[in-house]
Amino acid sequence: MPINKFNRKHLSVSLFSILSKSHSCSYSSALSKPSANTEHEIQNSHFLIEPSVPRKIIKPPQDLGLNFQNDAPIPDKIFRDAPKSGSYRRGDSTFYSLIENYAKSGDFTSLEMVFSRMKREKRAFTEKNFIVVVRAYGKAHLTEKAVELFTRMVDEFQCKRTVKSFNSVLNVIIQEALYSRALEFYNFVIVNTKNIFPNVLTFNLVIKALCKLGLVDRAIHVFREMPVFKSVPDVYTYCTLMDGLCKEDRIDKAVALLDEMQIEGCFPSLVKFNILINGLCKKGDLARAAKLVDNMFLKGCVPNEVTYNTLIHGLCLKGKLDKATSLLDRMLLNKCIPNDVTYGTIINGLVKQGRAVDGARVLLAMEEKGHNANEYVYSALVGGLFKVGKSEQALRMWKEMMEKGCKPNTVVYSSLIDGLCREGKPNEAEEILSEMIRVGCKPNAYTYSSLMKGFFETGNSDKALLVWKDIAEKDGMNNDVCHGVLISGLCKDGKLKEALMVWKHMYSKGYTPDVVAYSSMIHGLCIAGSVEHGLKLFNEMLCKESDSKPDVVTYNILLNALCKQNSLSRAIDLLNNMLDQCCDPDSVTCNIFLSTLKGKLNPPQNGSEFLDELVLRLYRRQRVTAASQIIEVMLHKFLHPKASTWEKIIREFCKPKKIQTAIDKCWNELF
Repeated sequence: MPINKFNRKHLSVSLFSILSKSHSCSYSSALSKPSANTEHEIQNSHFLIEPSVPRKIIKPPQDLGLNFQNDAPIPDKIFRDAPKSGSYRRGDSTFYSLIENYAKSGDFTSLEMVFSRMKREKRAFTEKNFIVVVRAYGKAHLTEKAVELFTRMVDEFQCKRTVKSFNSVLNVIIQEALYSRALEFYNFVIVNTKNIFPNVLTFNLVIKALCKLGLVDRAIHVFREMPVFKSVPDVYTYCTLMDGLCKEDRIDKAVALLDEMQIEGCFPSLVKFNILINGLCKKGDLARAAKLVDNMFLKGCVPNEVTYNTLIHGLCLKGKLDKATSLLDRMLLNKCIPNDVTYGTIINGLVKQGRAVDGARVLLAMEEKGHNANEYVYSALVGGLFKVGKSEQALRMWKEMMEKGCKPNTVVYSSLIDGLCREGKPNEAEEILSEMIRVGCKPNAYTYSSLMKGFFETGNSDKALLVWKDIAEKDGMNNDVCHGVLISGLCKDGKLKEALMVWKHMYSKGYTPDVVAYSSMIHGLCIAGSVEHGLKLFNEMLCKESDSKPDVVTYNILLNALCKQNSLSRAIDLLNNMLDQCCDPDSVTCNIFLSTLKGKLNPPQNGSEFLDELVLRLYRRQRVTAASQIIEVMLHKFLHPKASTWEKIIREFCKPKKIQTAIDKCWNELF
């Protein structure tokens, strides 16, 4: 049934009610004043009327408004000079050509004169000329002038407005990232104008504005209303919504929308497939990501290096390096050449798994294919080789990097310094630091903290203190990390007095100790026999923010100190506090209590009942994973849990949801 004026108005009001929940407006606010809402500064979208290109900012004259009441004639010089800018005929076409020319050049003063003369001579105005001027206002960032011109088209120029001019103005507003203002303009015009009916481009712009404002659910609501307005969503509509959903981490709904999109006969571009694949990989849902790649092939959309790099990165995050490496062969079979990012991702993943030697082999294969590694790849390999005890190979890698002309940055230098310190060679590391400064590469907190740690571990705490004093006045260096390393090193070296001085200095400079600094200070106090002072610091931690909350290491330090003092009841109270703070005990916690129960009690106990009760307490708090880890400790110690305890834990692991989770995990492992 055709939509009459009454129906059209009714439908317009229906859509208006959706949008106006958060964006109400009046005539004056919608068309005369900028929105009071905070505008979001973002990049231009793909779904604009004009391609997004770098815009030259045009500085217009002081008076940019079109003063249409001014009847000053256009000088004859304009018409004499007009042929120099193009071929003009006498009549209306002459004026139209002038409008296009002056709009293109941003000459708004001359445009004002042309419009004034056209009004005086009663020339006919066409919508396409106003669209040209609206776009010129957009390039000059004069959004409100574009809105003002749209409102004058009918009353002052007797020019019929259609959805084309409306979309042009709406697009100009959105190009300036004034998304709330765009919705206000849409609401006013569609509700109050009876002869403008939105089309698919209108909806695309509105949906984009809503998504940019984070109102994705309302954008979906508008999307569902499109068929009512006889407007069929296109590929840009779907992709805009999928972008919005992905940014809110609602990947499942985005994938469902992709399925709906393909059923409706719209096929996304390679870029959109890659966005969804990336979202699934970040969630760890590699099985669905792989199915999406198969979907790409079925739709004739061939994956590119971005697709493969995204999958490889996801596999590396899950620790599936062998599968990530096998994807290299698949890339070549599909005539997709791996690039530096591909190889770099795999090398970094191998290093994180402690397989730096395998990473070095991949680097060799990379170079054989004609790719050159950058400083970040070398940094990962140098640091990784040192960590696995391959110091000679790491130094060869460093020398090779220098010979190939790859200039090391702060990250590479820091990796080398940290590696030498791990090898017990802080003096050589100090020489590298001097070279680093000499070539103009600025060390960071990680660089200095690694060197300090190296001197502490070789028993040279005085040299570590000299390093700290050297950086104490440097901006951004004397931070929490350096203080934490210094306090930990001094406490381990038995220099509690110096550690307390650093602690006070830390507070005087406004730094907040982190959990490592607190734990180190508590450990030093406990070693010195000041357990009560350690407990005071512990209570201070409980009152701090989450990044300074005590962890299992902090609890184990205090539990060990209390048990050594034969304060078993206080240790159990602290264990209760640990459970209340949702901090799970580990194997160290278990061993502390097992040693105490066996060596300090008379008669000694093997601790099986104590650990069995701990398992049940964790089970009652629904911390089944932690409970199962305690059972593993018991089995290693040949301590058998009670049959009832076994039954409770096994039943919890065998719940249907848990089984389904295990099955899903197996499928992911198979992929």
